[in-house]
Amino acid sequence: MADDLTLPAVAALVLGAGRGTRMNSARPKVMQKVAGRPMVLHVLDAVRRLRPEREVVVTGPDMDDVAAAIAPATVAVQAVPRGTADAVKSALPALAGFGAGADADGADVLVVFGDAATIEAETLRDLVVARRRAGAALAVLGIHVESPNRYGRLVKAPDGSLERIVEFHDASAAEKALTLCNSGMMTLAAAHLEGFLAAIGNDNAKGEFYIGDAVALARRQGLGSAVLESSDPDNAVGADDRAGLARCEAVIQRRLRQRALAAGCAMPAPDTVHLSWDTAIGPDATIEPYVVIGPGVAIGAGATVASFSHLEGCVVGDRAHIGPHARLRPGASIGEDARVGNFVEVKNARLERRARASHLSYIGDAHIGADANIGAGTVTCNWDGFLKHKTRIGEAAFIGSNTALVAPLEIGQGAMVGAGSTVTRDVEADALVVERAEQVHHSGRAPILRRRKAARRDRQQG
Repeated sequence: MADDLTLPAVAALVLGAGRGTRMNSARPKVMQKVAGRPMVLHVLDAVRRLRPEREVVVTGPDMDDVAAAIAPATVAVQAVPRGTADAVKSALPALAGFGAGADADGADVLVVFGDAATIEAETLRDLVVARRRAGAALAVLGIHVESPNRYGRLVKAPDGSLERIVEFHDASAAEKALTLCNSGMMTLAAAHLEGFLAAIGNDNAKGEFYIGDAVALARRQGLGSAVLESSDPDNAVGADDRAGLARCEAVIQRRLRQRALAAGCAMPAPDTVHLSWDTAIGPDATIEPYVVIGPGVAIGAGATVASFSHLEGCVVGDRAHIGPHARLRPGASIGEDARVGNFVEVKNARLERRARASHLSYIGDAHIGADANIGAGTVTCNWDGFLKHKTRIGEAAFIGSNTALVAPLEIGQGAMVGAGSTVTRDVEADALVVERAEQVHHSGRAPILRRRKAARRDRQQG
């Protein structure tokens, strides 16, 4: 998958120093999650398909969580947020020596925003190719957006060449009416990068240094500027606030669903299904409406996940049936042809093939053997207030309804536990265990009890 997009002599520079104050969050902007994963990692996934020689992510001070997430990419720190050109300048030490072995225009520094979670690797490759084919000093990705927005605009010269980029804050009314918008993605010939950065000023409404000003510089110096135009605004959706984050989520979810459908998954109402970036679904699986799938989930061929179920960090075997209204938590592993029914929660537990927990049960820290049956209302009591303990249930064992299994506990193969039991000791194979208090009958007492309770109620109510 990656080989067909590999390009020689590319350094990828991801700008991720923004605090994202409009997110109203303690997390840096690029660490906000889309499809269960920080935005910056979506960007790096796209970048890495080009197999760049250098990967540099620009962060702000004290962004240790970003540095940990993006490893093994190199971190460059922008000490003071003074614009995109200043961010690129902060990465120059990490780019030292890059492109030295290539010809003057043969090495690219690809600049991508860390919140551009929807950018696709094919687009980044096309951007680099566009610059190289044009023999230009740089190339910019432009997106045609018809609706009102606050993006910068790409201004073309009468001959159709790219003349300059104007930030929205500095744009005239005529410039704001242009539909060709600046995505923020650009690639620059490595040989010209330092010269552009040295010449870029901050004479603008916000007093910042913009890397987009390199377009006007290149034009003044007689160097070409290319533009790669796209009519798909979904290909470069950024996220400055929570609304933008939601738009990113919608785009990624649509792509994930399309990918699952193309791979043979049935989704009667795909727009109601929430997937994660790493969701794996086998052919002929069915995902019913209103299912939420978190990170780390693999669903086998022919399996069914019924409506209103929630899965995360789990494996569902071939032809297994989950839900409706089931919850599979991290560490759940459901075997082939097994069944986890409505209002059943499974956590850190393995159900072997054809095991069944059809309704209203909690199975945590357990191993359930093949063909075992877990009755309604069964609870594995796995936590003693200090430590977790494991329950092991053998093959073809039968656990009656409303049973409490107090771990650590082992129930042997073929054993039967009567309904309503609280089991605290191991059960041998093929044994029958019933643990209940003696049932006491008082004939004719029910009407007397009702009269007493009614009289008490009447007194309390005056």
